[in-house]
Amino acid sequence: MYALWLTVRVAQDMLLDPPMPERAARRRLLALESRLSSLTLPPPLRRALAGALLQLREEGPVGVPLALGSLVAPARESAGNEAGEALQRAARAARQAVSPSR
Repeated sequence: MYALWLTVRVAQDMLLDPPMPERAARRRLLALESRLSSLTLPPPLRRALAGALLQLREEGPVGVPLALGSLVAPARESAGNEAGEALQRAARAARQAVSPSR
């Protein structure tokens, strides 16, 4: 749960208005990657978090909904339905923040 919470916090911070300076966002992602590497995680969740970090790094704020969405199933499998539902709500909120016209 801690790994998911950290990832969601960093992802949500990428959607701040006004946006974080690019350098600060890169540092946050590096710090998150470092912290996650020291945690013992189930393999599916570890792979999903690595993919989400890559998505956040490459696409920035636009990639937040996809990154969070990719964590839903592994979170359900590893941490239970409630964690999956929370991530799904976070992904939905991020999708609305990225494209408010929908």
